Formats: sequence, C-alpha cells, structure tokens
Amino acid sequence: MSFSTKVKDELVRHTGEGRHCKIAEVAAIINMCGKVREVDGKLSLKVQSENPAVARKYFTILKKTFNINVEILIRRNRQLKKNYVYSVFITEHKDTMKVLKATHIIREQNGRLEINHHIDSLIVASTCCKRAYIRGAFIAGGSLSDPEKTYHLEFVNVHEVHSIDLVKLINSFELDAKMIQRKKYFVVYLKEGRQIVDLLNITEAHIALMELENLRILKEMRNNVNRMVNCETANISKTVHAAVKQYDDIMYIDETIGIHQLAESLEAVAKLRVENRDASLKELGAMLDPPVGKSGVNHRLRKISAIADRLRGQQWRA
Repeated sequence: MSFSTKVKDELVRHTGEGRHCKIAEVAAIINMCGKVREVDGKLSLKVQSENPAVARKYFTILKKTFNINVEILIRRNRQLKKNYVYSVFITEHKDTMKVLKATHIIREQNGRLEINHHIDSLIVASTCCKRAYIRGAFIAGGSLSDPEKTYHLEFVNVHEVHSIDLVKLINSFELDAKMIQRKKYFVVYLKEGRQIVDLLNITEAHIALMELENLRILKEMRNNVNRMVNCETANISKTVHAAVKQYDDIMYIDETIGIHQLAESLEAVAKLRVENRDASLKELGAMLDPPVGKSGVNHRLRKISAIADRLRGQQWRA
C-alpha cells in the first residue's frame, strides 16, 4: 500500500464533524471529481474514483446528511485492467438540486442556473469547515509521494478557478501552496516536508503525520551523517594533497640547492615534514623546539613552497 493510500484510508475514517463540515467535505469531493449532467432540464450528479474507500465515504455522507437515494456502479477500468472504477450517482433532479444548492456549487444567475466551481465563502466560513474542505479535496483528488524518496503533495483537478481558490484556502493556514498547469489539469502542490506535515495536521491525518515525521527525522539524521562524512573525507583529501605537495617541494629544494641552504626555522620544519609525512600541521608544530602553532607551521611551509616555485621558474628559464 502506498503512503498516499494510507493517508486517504485514514481520512475517510474520520468522523465526528457537524453537518456544516460534512457539506464542506461533499463540496470539495464534487469540485474535485464530480460531474453535473443536464438532460431535458433535469440534473444528475456523478462522482467517480478508483478508491473504494472514497466512494464509500461520499456515499455515507450523502445518505446521513441529505437522506437521499444514491446509486453505485462498479466497473473495470479499460486502461488499467486490474483496477476498478467506482461511480456514485444521484439521478433524481430534486436530490441533485438539494446537494448542489447546499454545497453552493449551483447558483441562479439572471434567471438561469449556473455551475459555480469557486469555493463559496459560506461553505468554509469556520476553521473546522476549512479543514473538512481540504480533507475532502485530498480524498477526492490528492496524492502524496513516498516520503522516503521525496516530499511532494498535490491536488489535481480540471477547474482552474477551483484550484486558485484551493491555493488560497490552504495558504490561509500559513502554508505556501502553489499551482501549475499540467496538460488539461491544474495542480495545487506543496514540496516542503515541514509544510506537508502541517497540511496532514490540518486534515487531521494524525497517524500518517507521525509516520511522516519519523521518516523525516531519520532522513535528516542520515543526510547530516552523510554531510559530515563527506566533509571529513574532503578535509582528509585536502590535507593529504597538501602534505604530498609540501614533501615534493622540500625534496625538489634538497635536490637543487640542499635544504641546509634554507633559513634555520624553515629547515627544521622541512626535516620534520620529510620524516613525518602523515602528520598534521598541529602535530608538526608540537615537534618543534620551541613548539609553534598551526598557523606558524603553515606560514613556514608556504615560504618553502614559494622557494621551490622560484627554483622551478629559474630552471625553466635556463
């Protein structure tokens, strides 16, 4: 079972909200994956999903909230032969009108009925209804990637105005949702782990939230360890490279003019570096008499390197 499915299974089991919250959740489901059909002036409503839990949740809310007759059709998906598609129908015109008016998805304009895919402010007037709406939107058209791999949560539907309103609704909880168009669909998404956790909290998917938080902690610890190891490896590589160059410079000076020609302080450091090729600058400094700090040893080795470079330049010109 995917992580996204786990979240939806938890959300569809959510109970206890009042009638106004149930209406907000129904409005979200219809706006995300519902279709209104008109034949001879009569309206019918269909909501379709490949998740049986989603169809069952929608069916249950309709029966309890509106006490209307609802039909369910199950058929095999022609494109994905292993999957079934669950369609929930309201076929009676008066029942369809009852639901669409309650959810403010239909309104009268100049004597005509018009479908309204905006999120009506009356539907999400209270915080609990906002939570219910976002919960319904995720149940109907949301998905969440495997947090072991990446952080990405999205809501997909075909109505641009609804997606714009959904962004505003989510961001009213101080999140930073964004919207893009993907072919004929509009996608509202969050890509930051902390914000996805907050959205799960808003929808009250607390079990999924804890699982995601545990995965985030493990992932962050793993990344921190990897960064520390990479940093340490880089430092070791840099130290080894510097030590090899210092040794080569000293041997070149010795072969050219002899290290005894160096100043006494430089000669002492040069001999210690040749004898202790793996020692750090701090360790070399402690071996000197009197001891010298890390910066002092580095300064002397830089002088030795400069002398070696000058000698190489002279050799090249000759």
